[in-house]
Amino acid sequence: MFIARLTSAVCVTIIWAVVTSSAFALSLDEAKANGLVGEKANGYLGAVNPANAEAQVLIEEVNQKRRQAYEDIAKRNGTNVQAVQRLAGEKAIQNTKPGNFVEGPGGWMKK
Repeated sequence: MFIARLTSAVCVTIIWAVVTSSAFALSLDEAKANGLVGEKANGYLGAVNPANAEAQVLIEEVNQKRRQAYEDIAKRNGTNVQAVQRLAGEKAIQNTKPGNFVEGPGGWMKK
């Protein structure tokens, strides 16, 4: 039951991060489609192309919101933040569209 609640909370958090990112000049979907950012196993975005300043700003803002949401979820469920981050990372990678980037053991790769 705890895992089901935690999984639901993480999915809601990821959806929230995607929706709220649309207010940025570069949307999260655009940044992913253009190969600028990708999902990491730790539940955060990473820079596939670190030279793009606009993508860096997007990454920082989305990751800050995700970090706060993960902390809130962990506190509500009486677990540690790392467990929430890992679960969020798994779900984000699973939900990544084909052709977008995810970080694997050898670095960035297209899903």
